[in-house]
Amino acid sequence: MASALEVTKAAQEAFNSHDAARISATYADDAVMEAPGDVRLEGPEAITGYAMGWLNAFSDATVTINSAFADGDRVVHEFTFEGTHDAPLVGPDGEIPATHRRLVGRGVEVYRIAGDKIVEDHLYYDQVQVLTQLGLMPEPAQASA
Repeated sequence: MASALEVTKAAQEAFNSHDAARISATYADDAVMEAPGDVRLEGPEAITGYAMGWLNAFSDATVTINSAFADGDRVVHEFTFEGTHDAPLVGPDGEIPATHRRLVGRGVEVYRIAGDKIVEDHLYYDQVQVLTQLGLMPEPAQASA
């Protein structure tokens, strides 16, 4: 039986390989994922579809785990996502056309593991940071003197 850290490392490697079948294989049939934008996904197919949406929009995307912590069946990853936005990104509020900008964003993912599979996946990242780096947020207003 794999450790909880080994299971999540396999998921990260599958993501970095842009391998939908391997991503799906890391999730239990009844897995649930929650992500920013009130995203709630159930099952490996839906979760993999979400991941592939990012991977298709950022064809050179990689995730680097900066630190990982495990306690029993729980794992926390602090990570950096890097990639070039070279295709449309479909999100809960619609499609974002390719901006051709580089994104370097930090986030946290909290997992629960059971039977060598991910059963819960809670993704947290700064949506404003993502939109700002993609050039989709207005410039901050300057304070008047």
